[in-house]
Amino acid sequence: MARDLIPLGEARERVLAEVRPLRPEEVSLRDALDRVLAEDVASPHDLPPFDASAMDGFAVIAGPAAELAVVGESRAGQPADRGLGRGEAIRISTGAQIPEGADAVVPVERVAMGDGRVEVPETAPGANVRRAGEDVRGGEQVLTAGTDLGPAEVAVLASLGRGHAACGAQPRVTVLVTGDELVPPGRPLGPGQIRDSNAAALSAQATRAGARVELVEHLADEHEPTVAALERALAAADVVCISGGVSVGEHDHVKDALASVGAEERFWGVALKPGKPTWFGVAGRRLVFGLPGNPVSAMVTFHLLARPALRALAGGDPADTRARAVLDAPIPLSPAREQAIRCRLRAADDGWHVEPTKAQGSHVLTSMLGAGALALVPPGDGALEPGERVTVELLGRGTLSA
Repeated sequence: MARDLIPLGEARERVLAEVRPLRPEEVSLRDALDRVLAEDVASPHDLPPFDASAMDGFAVIAGPAAELAVVGESRAGQPADRGLGRGEAIRISTGAQIPEGADAVVPVERVAMGDGRVEVPETAPGANVRRAGEDVRGGEQVLTAGTDLGPAEVAVLASLGRGHAACGAQPRVTVLVTGDELVPPGRPLGPGQIRDSNAAALSAQATRAGARVELVEHLADEHEPTVAALERALAAADVVCISGGVSVGEHDHVKDALASVGAEERFWGVALKPGKPTWFGVAGRRLVFGLPGNPVSAMVTFHLLARPALRALAGGDPADTRARAVLDAPIPLSPAREQAIRCRLRAADDGWHVEPTKAQGSHVLTSMLGAGALALVPPGDGALEPGERVTVELLGRGTLSA
């Protein structure tokens, strides 16, 4: 297999070349958080839609200090029922519409009030007035397709009167985990058995990437049950992730089972540590990832290869976690393979800084604890030294850069 190893960058390109974004769907605004917008959105009107008061006070015609007759009130949602003339003032609330004829607002704490009259200081035109269209002009594009909808984006959609938005569909994912030695949490361990963490990890990663997990199964190391499970998984999902069984051991049945269900191989073997035996292929329009069985390898390859595919299927940016960072500790190089080093992440004046969490063995699951990024270290001799910059894949959701 060593002769056929491909670089991580090429593996990602081959994965993304097979992605066909899913058909968008209308999503209620209450369900739109963390979805990917699938349409450009322009404002149907000015925002704010009218000149409004920035203060509680009195709407006036700008000019020198004067005593004015109070002739009405403009409340938020209830504009004054008349305009304003010389020698007059209208009581006004924050956010209320500026009456016709007024061009300034005097805050209530700056006036002296008497019986139906108010004394105001000298006032400049536009004082304490929020102009119509000051935020957004009618017809102006506000959001673009491919935008991740966070709280601010959802709020802006609401301000434009949108109760729904076209969003990329959530990819459906199935997770299959192989290994006779694996026992689900909650069951006692037998001789030579270990806990299955891959089902939980891959399901959580898929959900965080914006997917909907439809099926999770544990498979024995046998050919026919593996084929049957793959058929069920392909029928239920856009993306199938199967961990373990993709190597060349006597009990590794996944590659043969994938061939039996018509999955076409696009690559097998990545020059990556951890993650060397990763398999990727397609079955019709379904994407299939054969991930390593070691728990860290499975999580790392999911993040570097499957997550970008899920993002692209939903119409999002598959490279939204890529950044640069400064090393705070030396990292020995691997002669033949790129490394994905689990690192703690911290922000400093000169950008992101990273250092390894602990020992980096692919079986050391706790090396993922506290890891905010994967430092992508190129192959070579010697070591990278503190102060050098490396490319990192941020493990948190959303776009970050430094």
